[in-house]
Amino acid sequence: MNGVNGSSISPGATIGILGGGQLGRMLAMAAAQLGLKTHIYAPEVDSPAFDVATRFTLGRYDDMQALQAFAAQVDCVTYEFENIPAETVAALEHLRPVYPDRAALTTSQDRLNEKNFFNGLGIATAPFVDVEDAGALARAVAQIGRPAILKTRRFGYDGKGQAVVRESADLAAVYRSLGGLPCILEGVVRFSREISVIAARSNNGQFSAYDVAENIHSHHILAKTIVPAHISTGTAARALDIAAQIATALNYVGVFAVEMFVAEDAEGTERLIVNEMVPRVHNSGHWTLDGAVTSQFEQHIRAICGWPLGSTRRHGRIEMQNLIGVEAEAWHDIMSEARASVRLYGKQEMRPGRKMGHVTRVFEEN
Repeated sequence: MNGVNGSSISPGATIGILGGGQLGRMLAMAAAQLGLKTHIYAPEVDSPAFDVATRFTLGRYDDMQALQAFAAQVDCVTYEFENIPAETVAALEHLRPVYPDRAALTTSQDRLNEKNFFNGLGIATAPFVDVEDAGALARAVAQIGRPAILKTRRFGYDGKGQAVVRESADLAAVYRSLGGLPCILEGVVRFSREISVIAARSNNGQFSAYDVAENIHSHHILAKTIVPAHISTGTAARALDIAAQIATALNYVGVFAVEMFVAEDAEGTERLIVNEMVPRVHNSGHWTLDGAVTSQFEQHIRAICGWPLGSTRRHGRIEMQNLIGVEAEAWHDIMSEARASVRLYGKQEMRPGRKMGHVTRVFEEN
């Protein structure tokens, strides 16, 4: 392929992207601005990333013949969501560099593996117990207590794949509600706010992070992100250190997010409890498109290509609001706001709970 120079990707090369949602769409747009081509591989015919990519392949993630043909047309591969089958990434790694690699993917795909990984690094998490069946749930509840949260070990996002175990809950019914899949039971964390760190590590080991973001959820879906987060400078520094520690331990390449809870003791001292690591560009980093020198999408492309990482400097105080479902119908009115920058994802069907776009507002620092 053209545009490859040793371990570094040069302008003119083609980046393969697994997944055709809005994250793949924005990655493709960022790559084009850097003189790169993109080839999207996704199974959904209405994938919004298809509209902006150089090429696309409509194919299943278990279609090895199609994946081999895809790999032959790209110089490296990345992905836009973390539920790509590990077998797909394993097959592609024999053909082209894949960033982030399979180790990062498999660690994040299984909540039990992920929690054990964090604890092995000395990073605090909520208390948790492995739950393999309904009987194990009863034993786990006896250990963790109630209320607690039962989560499937795999394929959970935006509140999906989890259920609250309340004082009066029928444990067998709760377990069945999640399909009888392997789960973990987590203790409930009392926290003052949720934060995330968006960071990047390049394939030559350079690390860079954006200022810590504070996240507000509605119905388990991210509704608003505020930057900088309302936390102490010491807590912010510890959050960035945790992200760097995770990236180094995984030998990670690309942009990733670490979601954390901020808990406070009786004296008001803040401590951090890590919820999860997400091995891709992240919704809470969308503000970087209009609020930072380098967007998270450009940063990811730089990282996987082996290029110098860009500046993460903010342009001011930032608020990013997701446009979910019918909220996107207000796009015309939002565009009339002097500070608003609207991004719409090109999705054909508007439905409740679906992220249709986002708006970023940049304000002067206080």
